[in-house]
Formats: sequence, C-alpha cells, structure tokens
Amino acid sequence: MGISALTPPTRPEDMVETLMEFPDNRLLIELCGEFDRNLAQVEHQTGVHVLRRGNRLAVIGDRSAREQAAAVLRGLYARLEAGKHISAGDIDGSIRMGRPASEPKSLGDQIEMFQTGAMELRTRKKGVEARTEAQKAYVQNLFTHEMGFGIGPAGTGKTYLAVAVGVTMFISGAVEKIVLSRPAVEAGERLGFLPGDMKEKIDPYMQPLYDALNDFLPAKQMEKMLVEKRIEIAPLAFMRGRTLSNAFVVLDEAQNATSMQMKMFLTRLGEGSRMVITGDRTQVDLPRGTSSGLAEAERILKGVKGVSFNYFTSKDVVRHPLVGRIIEAYEADEAKGG
Repeated sequence: MGISALTPPTRPEDMVETLMEFPDNRLLIELCGEFDRNLAQVEHQTGVHVLRRGNRLAVIGDRSAREQAAAVLRGLYARLEAGKHISAGDIDGSIRMGRPASEPKSLGDQIEMFQTGAMELRTRKKGVEARTEAQKAYVQNLFTHEMGFGIGPAGTGKTYLAVAVGVTMFISGAVEKIVLSRPAVEAGERLGFLPGDMKEKIDPYMQPLYDALNDFLPAKQMEKMLVEKRIEIAPLAFMRGRTLSNAFVVLDEAQNATSMQMKMFLTRLGEGSRMVITGDRTQVDLPRGTSSGLAEAERILKGVKGVSFNYFTSKDVVRHPLVGRIIEAYEADEAKGG
C-alpha cells in the first residue's frame, strides 16, 4: 500500500503519538480534504488530533483511539490508491466498520465478502458499503433469505441498501427485474387531486425510489429499463393479482400498508424472487383506527423459515448526524410518555 508507521522502536508502548508516512503527496492532499475537513472529521469521531508534517500524519491521543484513527486513515488512503473518491459518508462508514472492501467480481464474491466482513456492493455507478453492524447484518440477510424485513427510523439505509442489493443482483443475472412499491399514503397532509395521467399522479409518492435508483444506474440505462419493464415502480395497490417471479421486490414505507394490503403483497412472491419490506413503526400515516400491516406481519411471521427481521436504531442513521440526535430526542420523549 506504500504506508509505513515511523514511530521509533525505542518509544514506550503507551506513546501518545503515531507517525504515518504517505508517499503520494497528491493522494495525501485528497485524503486530508479541502481545508483538512476529512482529517477534522476523523478527529471529531475518534477523539484524536491529527497533524500534517510534510508527507506524514501524526496521530495524537490515547492508544486505542490512535489505533482506530490510524486504521481508518490507512483504509481511506488505500481507497484513493484504488482510484476511488472519499466522501463524508465513506469516512463515517470506515470509522464505524473499518477499512473499505475492494471490488468483488461476482454476486457470489459479494455474498462471500459480506459474510466474511468485507462490505461493498458494486452497482453501475458507485460502490455501496454497510456502515454499521446492523446494516451489515441486514445486507447479509437480503442475500441469504427469500424475504427480509428492515424496521427502524428514517435515515438508517433500509430502502437505500435494499435497492442497492436489488441492482447488484440484477446486474449479476440473479434476477430478471426489479419491482419497487410503496403505499400511496399522504404524510399527514391532504394534497387533493393531482393533475396529469396516472404516472404523473403517482410519481410524487414514488420519488424516493427513483432517487435511490438514480444513485446506482446511469440515467439512460435506467430510462431504458423502465421502458422495457425490467424496472417497475408502482403503488402497492397495483400489486394485486400478480405473481412476481425472478424479481427483486421492495415494499417501502410498509408501516402505511393495511393488514389486507400486506397479506396481499407478501403472497405475490414467486419462484426465483427476493422480497424486502422496509418501514418505520413511528411514522404510520394510516387513518385513525386502521392497524398497520407491518406490525401484524412482524408478529405473525417471526420464526417463519426463510424470513429475516433486522432492526435499526438512531445509532444506524447515516444521514446528517443531527438526524440521529433528533430521533433520539423523540424516542426519549416517547419513553417519558410525552
């Protein structure tokens, strides 16, 4: 990798500084980030100080924090050596999970890598990494179970990772199409009648799914796949009467599905398909007195062979750090009966 620890052997075991050398100055500049913002993020999240000395970085702090920060910096530098870029999310994921993985060559490689701890999905536009232990377990289960539930607050990657796995399986030929769905339920507002044809009326509800796909597929390819029906994005109500075979199927915002809708959706599963159901118990927008199909499915399907359940908390939020703190504040208020 071209990085060496330069701490003299005569220094005591509990030394307060670790010195690392990075031979490519251009990559070191990118590692540090504009105005050293990447180093500042590592400092903030690991509790160390990082000082730049020419082509070296000095990591100062207690032993465990230094070792963690040094491992993160080595992993990020290796990422740059491999021709990849670094974002704030990549740094956060490296700190939470360790060094990013190299690119797998096939679906089987990716399943094996997730099972052995190396975590990166390869889509047509970018690599996607599990950034927390809960996310890692979730992706593993999506590869190994025919039906998976992802339950937890907003911003924890439930839908994003599910769509990434779906695109990965489609690219590898493991499935022939991707079907994305969500209930067309308004989030506490009455929007009235929307103008346009059927597609124009439902697209606002489906926009989060389009956003996820846009991150993983080039625009022209995505448009072609939509026209050829190899990608379908449709409201939950449109699933009735269908059998979805050889498909990767995602139901987003499942807390807004009624019990009847949920049973209908779950029984659409056909041969060679995978099905993922994501939702947040705290954001039910159904009319008062209507029970959530997600809660009922969770109760009934626990322990059923082939079905996995993964749960997320505010600690798994990978959006802005403030989102995690907001979720924690609401959870604390609910615990007090507020």
